[in-house]
Amino acid sequence: MELRHLRYFVALAEELHFGRAAQRLAISQPPLSQQIQQLEVELGGPLFARTSRRVELTEAGRVFLPEARAALARAEQAGEIGRRATRGEIGELRLGFTASAPLANVMPAIIRAFRERRPDVHLTLQEMLSHQQMFALRDGALDVAFLRAPTDPTETDALVTAVELHREELLVFLPRSHRLARTPASRRIALSELAEDFFVHFSRESGASTYDQFIELCRAAGFQPRMRQEAREAATIIGLVAADLGVTLMAASFRSINLPNVVTRRLADPVPHLSTWLAHRTSDDSAVVQAFLEIADRHA
Repeated sequence: MELRHLRYFVALAEELHFGRAAQRLAISQPPLSQQIQQLEVELGGPLFARTSRRVELTEAGRVFLPEARAALARAEQAGEIGRRATRGEIGELRLGFTASAPLANVMPAIIRAFRERRPDVHLTLQEMLSHQQMFALRDGALDVAFLRAPTDPTETDALVTAVELHREELLVFLPRSHRLARTPASRRIALSELAEDFFVHFSRESGASTYDQFIELCRAAGFQPRMRQEAREAATIIGLVAADLGVTLMAASFRSINLPNVVTRRLADPVPHLSTWLAHRTSDDSAVVQAFLEIADRHA
C-alpha cells in the first residue's frame, strides 16, 4: 500500500464520482480505477459499490476512510517535520560556554537572535572550561562552543574550527588606594610598573588559556608575578582586588562586575587582548549548526 493509493481512495470517497475525482487528482480515469482496484485487492474486498449511475462506499470503505485520512495527515506532518529539520528550524543544539563568555555581550546577542529566528530548536547549554569544550566538541558531546582565548584555540586541531566573534582589551584592575589608581584615567600603564605588586588571578586549573597569557605577559615585561591568591571565579578575583589584596589583569567586559573600591586602567602598547571564539566540528554539516553559525556571523 502506497500513499498514492490512500490519496486516490480519499478523493474518490469524497467525490463519489470517478470523473470528478480524477480531475481533482489531475489524472485520467483509467489510472484512478486501476489504483483503486489494486488497493481493494490488497485489502481483500471492495471499498466502493459501483453501478452505472453512482459510486458508493461499502461498509469497509466507510470504516477505512477515517484511517486513510489520518494516515495521510500523519504523512504530511512527517514530511513537514522533515522539511523543517533540513532547514534547521527544529531539533536540538548543544552549546558550551565559559563562565565569562556571557559578559562579552556577543554571546547573549547571538543566542537571543537564534531563539527569535529558530524558536522551535531546543537549546541545551553547558558551562565548561575552554579546554573541556574542545574535548566535548571532538567527542560529539557539544555542537558549538563559546571559547575565551587570546589566539585561535583550534589552529592546530583539524577536527574543530573557530571564528573570532569579539576582541577586547585586557585591563589592569586596581584597588582605589593603589598608587597608580590616582593617575589620570587617560594614562596608560606599562605592565612593568606592577613588577613589585602582588597579584590575584585565575588559577591554571580554572582557565588555562588566560592563565598562560597572564604569565607570558608578565615574563615579556621582565618579571615573574608575585601571586598572593588564585581563584576560580572572576567576581571573587575582583572582590579580592577591592579588599586591597592585590592587582589583576582581566578582560574589559569584567568591568560589569562593578565594585566601588576597584578602578581600571588601560595598558600601554602593545595592548593585550582576549577574544571570544565560536567553535564547531569542522565536518559538522547539521542544518541547525549551520543556521546558528550564519546568525553568529552577522554578529561577529
